[in-house]
Amino acid sequence: MIPQGAPDATGHEGVSANWRDDAACRHADPDLFFPIATAGPALDQIDQAKRICHACPVQQRCLAWALEMGIESGIWGGTTEDERRAIRAVAARHRRRVPKAAQARE
Repeated sequence: MIPQGAPDATGHEGVSANWRDDAACRHADPDLFFPIATAGPALDQIDQAKRICHACPVQQRCLAWALEMGIESGIWGGTTEDERRAIRAVAARHRRRVPKAAQARE
């Protein structure tokens, strides 16, 4: 799902080189990327959305944008809400360790 008028990861809006122009989901049903559950029939919906994402030439840029913007709902860059939450948690733990490691060297 591509938000209209949303700036990309570089802060640009509406630029012809925008990564969203090449997104595989550009013409897909937006509801597909916002399942209402995480079990049962919604699993098929999540799988369909992820298949589109995995074939997308800008999947990594989409995921990076979603992580940078703190997007919590929907399928972005081939990841679910829970998967992005896990990525953020790992990144936060890493950020906390890096300053401690740098202090230990001083």
